[in-house]
Amino acid sequence: MDVRDYVEQQAGAFFGDLKQWLAIPSISADPGHHGDVRASARWLASHLRSIGFPEVEIWETGGDGSPGLPAVYACWPAANPAAPAVCVYGHHDVQPVEPLAQWDSPPFQPVERDGQLLARGASDDKGQVMLHSLGLRACLAASGATAPPVTIKLLIEGEEESGSPHFAELLRARAARLACDVIVVSDTTMWAADVPSMCTGMRGVVAAVISMHGPDTDVHSGSFGGGVPNPLHAMTALLAAMHDGDGRVTLPGFYRRVRPLTTAERELFARLPYDEKLWLADAGHSQVAAGEAGFTTLERIWARPTAEINGMWGGHTGPGGKTIVPARAHAKVSFRLVADQEPAEVVDGLRAHVATHTPPGIRAELSFEGPGVRPCFSPIDSAAVQAGHGAGVWHRRAVHPGRRQRPGSGPCHHPRRAAGVRGGRPGLRPDPCAEREGRDAVAAEGGRGGGVPVG
Repeated sequence: MDVRDYVEQQAGAFFGDLKQWLAIPSISADPGHHGDVRASARWLASHLRSIGFPEVEIWETGGDGSPGLPAVYACWPAANPAAPAVCVYGHHDVQPVEPLAQWDSPPFQPVERDGQLLARGASDDKGQVMLHSLGLRACLAASGATAPPVTIKLLIEGEEESGSPHFAELLRARAARLACDVIVVSDTTMWAADVPSMCTGMRGVVAAVISMHGPDTDVHSGSFGGGVPNPLHAMTALLAAMHDGDGRVTLPGFYRRVRPLTTAERELFARLPYDEKLWLADAGHSQVAAGEAGFTTLERIWARPTAEINGMWGGHTGPGGKTIVPARAHAKVSFRLVADQEPAEVVDGLRAHVATHTPPGIRAELSFEGPGVRPCFSPIDSAAVQAGHGAGVWHRRAVHPGRRQRPGSGPCHHPRRAAGVRGGRPGLRPDPCAEREGRDAVAAEGGRGGGVPVG
């Protein structure tokens, strides 16, 4: 039996099962739904056992002082004990659904519309997890085998949408069970439904709050303005100095580890059917593309690091005028990291930048939102990416657009380190997202329209 024939034959049962799972409101960020997250884990464990996985376990996370939500682990050993092992990461929890008024249908009552299955979690990430189980069964049916050609391990987290607070510790505790040769992160996107592609990287992140203190209290600008340091002046100068005239980040050592784009990667980027006007519309109807000189828009957002000012405040912001020199100024900044960059080194670079640009009479403070997240990257010539590139299940040969990054960051650097895998994290996901809120043109997950097809 051909793989596609099997998938078509099983489509009805597949979507029936998926609808059952989508009906469970497994919102990890809401304590009122933690029981539903546990119900979701039980549903998945039962499903995986029913399709033949010989090893299925629900792994609790956290402890007495910090209880967590369960992950689901499954393993189907290869017939050959010496065969490579592949670990697929996903998650079964979902994001909150407010505001409900912007949904066209109840988020946990799956509906089929325009050839798509729409519900919270349909593509992020329950639909993806279910597609792996269907793909494995199709592979076995097509080959007539009773075990896969490689050992398949699934690790389906229950706290991804609430920051994965217990995930690193879970991986440390279960490292031996999770040992593998390749990790597939099934929480990314394809370029489009009709453009087979793999996401081969995920940007890391460092986030910080900068505070600057001048006088002990706000002082009258008529009496003291021009005679004492102004924290807001100092802050704006510091922030403006984070980039040079070419849009490059000026933190010391910021680019030292950045892996340069290869000629092959740039050629693959250029092959994608990219329409900048459509992209700008997706980017909040921005008027023009901007960024580091010498790179295209796709190269900037996928393979180059960034520094962003996320917010700033200080002084008088209420109604009416108040002529003061403010006592304090604050700003939130974040840095997206790319292949080979280390968060700790970016933290050091920001500390040095702040020290250099803090004038006399101003005291600066820095606080960070945790240690940061490392970027992940799979070279396009690696065995794992090449295997996906040549997979026979594509309607046409897969395009692996170089160092294509998932938009955002996640916990995916943790399993790579725990499993002892260097690099390797090709990701697949049906795109665009099928979880739409409000207008059909607005995707709840920040994707590019469309979703899990039902036809």
